[in-house]
Amino acid sequence: MGNAYDQAYAHSLETPETFWADAAREIDWIKPWDRVLDESNKPFYRWFAGAQCNTCYNALDRHVERGRGDQAALIYDSPVTGSSRTYSYKELLHTVSLFAGVLAEQGVVKGDRVIIYMPMVPEAAIAMLACARIGAIHSVVFGGFAANELAVRIDDAKPKTIVSATCGIEVNRVIPYMPLLNGAIDLADHKPASCVILRRPELDAPLQTGRDVDWAEAMASATPVDCVPVAATDPLYILYTSGTTGEPKGVVRDNGGHMVALKWSMKNIYDADPGDVYWAASDVGWVVGHSYIVYAPLLHGCTTVLYEGKPVGTPDAGAFWRVISEHKVKILFTAPTAFRAIKREDPTGALLKDYDLSSFKALFLAGERTDPDTLHWAEDKLGVPVIDHWWQTETGWPIASNCMGLHVFEVRAGSPTKAVPGWDVRILDDGCHEIPRGEIGAISVKLPMPPSSLLTLWNADQRYLDAYLEEYPGYYKTADAGYMDEQGYLYIMARTDDIINVAGHRLSTGGMEEVLAGHPDVAECAVIGVEDQLKGQLPVGFLILNAGVGKDPEVIVSEVVQRVREQIGPVAAFKRAVVVDRLPKTRSGKILRGTMQKIADNQPYKMPATIDDPAILDEINAALQTIGYSDARNKSE
Repeated sequence: MGNAYDQAYAHSLETPETFWADAAREIDWIKPWDRVLDESNKPFYRWFAGAQCNTCYNALDRHVERGRGDQAALIYDSPVTGSSRTYSYKELLHTVSLFAGVLAEQGVVKGDRVIIYMPMVPEAAIAMLACARIGAIHSVVFGGFAANELAVRIDDAKPKTIVSATCGIEVNRVIPYMPLLNGAIDLADHKPASCVILRRPELDAPLQTGRDVDWAEAMASATPVDCVPVAATDPLYILYTSGTTGEPKGVVRDNGGHMVALKWSMKNIYDADPGDVYWAASDVGWVVGHSYIVYAPLLHGCTTVLYEGKPVGTPDAGAFWRVISEHKVKILFTAPTAFRAIKREDPTGALLKDYDLSSFKALFLAGERTDPDTLHWAEDKLGVPVIDHWWQTETGWPIASNCMGLHVFEVRAGSPTKAVPGWDVRILDDGCHEIPRGEIGAISVKLPMPPSSLLTLWNADQRYLDAYLEEYPGYYKTADAGYMDEQGYLYIMARTDDIINVAGHRLSTGGMEEVLAGHPDVAECAVIGVEDQLKGQLPVGFLILNAGVGKDPEVIVSEVVQRVREQIGPVAAFKRAVVVDRLPKTRSGKILRGTMQKIADNQPYKMPATIDDPAILDEINAALQTIGYSDARNKSE
């Protein structure tokens, strides 16, 4: 029957328990499962019920025991500090075992929560693995988050200990963490018993007597700790997500199903083999960092790269090529926004010639839609497969991808290819009915979802049901809109709230962005729908131009307006666009379209906790005023 992908996909949907039992043989279990899939408390499905395991053991100990101890496990590359360090599996195991001892000294036991509020340093991964080692539940909060946002997470997770550092380092500034940490603890009702602080040489800070513990001093006197058995269904971590709006939701991930799915994905999706160097250029504070900086590469026996830097500015747009060349990276996984930044600074790819990229075999992009222009630029300049794939914090691993280890499909711009084995993806209308191929609807996943998808929200089962399962009974609501073509290719067009209604026509802002991004002078863009008394909504475009463009911006605006008219049609009513220097984004690179829309509509908005630089919103507001939209700066709540 067909190719290896077709066989795997059919197997995963027809007999999921057999499929995942086979995959689970790649994991070492302390006690085997009683049931592969426990459906006794629908819709709270559990995988590998009754099994016992330990995630840290599978990521580290077993590789050392089987002769891989001297292989590089983690490469720390930090252009912002001018330093790097490589940990072998044996060294990483020893360090993690010691830090597990530090946590044990602080009274942390199985089931306790530990918040990790750290920059991109090896100690962040070490702390995560140490928690997994002793059965503690870690909750990583992006380093540098505002004090009030950290306080909300402290009150929800109620950690016994917080692990942090004295500072984080951006391209040209040092960000003090201790004032933020102290402020958060002051604001929070829950007070952690202790904080373990990594004192970085770039910025020291006074520690609070009786609460704060010096990382280096604690490690010097620590006793290594062995792995603690946990149930496969026990939580491994809580990861808070709020998207661009709303209160944080604590996504809960388990131990057993998480390991099985991530281990399976490394070969079957990414075509990585043990010993390969795999680099996810993300942050440990995001799900990509959890899944593909820390856990999946180590579970698979790869070498993972932890990078403290940027795609441009550390020092230039050749930064990624240097890392690939120096460390012999085989697979890079990053966000499209990173490549748009590189393309904007070095549109001809001139810096590529300075580096040996012979080790490099594939680029994977995720986190937002990959516009065709960025995809084709990367394909042309790199000469390797460029794979757009799609997933979410809640799912923990890809829902749709070109599964390079199973069968290489034709790359189609604008599509993350087909649903990954295990994911029963359906396109639904508002009445929860499947709609014909080619029509835009709500992208949904038929329950039960495969291993490693979220179990629930931390201490909020009802909120989990309300947020994800209520609107489409029997399905997980992705909140993404798109369609599936006749060959099964998925097209993720926008978040469902990014479908705009222009005079009764449902149009995708993502489709318009594809057209704008195809203009040769446009480096990056965004389209939002704003209120209009006559047509309901009208699209407005924001354009960032390539470096060195000498053409009059007004000419470029008129050209993109004409492009939309020609490629989508007059029905789009696309007549307004404005050139800006930058777009408001989360720290993970997602454009804050919802906030931009509220500014344009003169509606109240809450300053997004994840915004990279709040000052950008004033710039967007000023740009909107130049094309006739009123001042909304004083409307923020």
